[in-house]
Amino acid sequence: MNIDVLEEINKKGFAEEEIDPTLDLFAEIEKLKKEKNAIILAHYYQEPDIQDIADYIGDSLGLSQEAAKTDADVIVFAGVHFMAETAKILSPNKTVLLPDVKAGCSLADSCPPHLFRKFKEKYPDHLVITYVNCTAELKALSDIVCTSTNAVQIVESLPKDQKIIFGPDRNLGAYVAKKTGRDLVLWNGACMVHEIFSQEKITKLKERHPNAKFIAHPECEEVVLKMADYIGSTTGLLKYTITNPATEFIVATESGIIHQMEKANPTKTFIPAPPNNSCACNDCPYMKRNTLEKLYLCIKNGLPEVTVPEHIIEQARKPIQRMLDISAELGL
Repeated sequence: MNIDVLEEINKKGFAEEEIDPTLDLFAEIEKLKKEKNAIILAHYYQEPDIQDIADYIGDSLGLSQEAAKTDADVIVFAGVHFMAETAKILSPNKTVLLPDVKAGCSLADSCPPHLFRKFKEKYPDHLVITYVNCTAELKALSDIVCTSTNAVQIVESLPKDQKIIFGPDRNLGAYVAKKTGRDLVLWNGACMVHEIFSQEKITKLKERHPNAKFIAHPECEEVVLKMADYIGSTTGLLKYTITNPATEFIVATESGIIHQMEKANPTKTFIPAPPNNSCACNDCPYMKRNTLEKLYLCIKNGLPEVTVPEHIIEQARKPIQRMLDISAELGL
């Protein structure tokens, strides 16, 4: 690899290149996908253009399942770094690309593996369940990985006397503990996107839209979840808007999901729940680092590539596979 290109990727997260403004990026990306036998997996929080060009759009569970079964030689992951790592762990022989390697995650950053290892040592008789929103190194320290779709069911699948550490998201952990009645030892981590919703502003918004259903992701704080008509993963929230007869929804999660909600429900209205800052909506700055231009250059040049050390792949695959097996048994 060209040293200058590598330095630019390390510095910026991607290699910049002039793109002809008249180029039809959608057509070029489709052409490159065929040439390279590549598949694009995109999270619901990506910008609309990326969602529209993706081969598969989903939440963390669906994306993990897709990464495990794909026949493509190249997986282009339009999401954040831990998601691309998960794809590499599940498909180690495939090339995994990420449009911008600086697309990180505040929740993953809130749980450094070396500190979690010491935390885990305090509870030697506890089984470790980690939310998929964490680094490959943290997954390697786990017994089972979970997502917001299956966290409750995974905890319920374990014997009631099994002691459990749950990390890194304290809000999801508290929600799971409440739903299952289990006493979980929680790591004190959180997602900045889901932590900044304003209870006061949501209350006022609900007053202005009395017929709207308020739906929230379980990564939100308990004070927000208590107000919700429905709590669920991104896929769960999307399904709820399709099956519920309401015509207005206030949505407390990253605003990228609203694109799919509007596509599935063209006659319904979706209002992003307001955060406690001056921003009008709630975007994840990491998810939004990926752009259609970066996606195009990523497939064209085969960079940036996400790699995971072999020993981490070996250790981390077991808890992820255990999650996939439990999910398959439960029909999730």
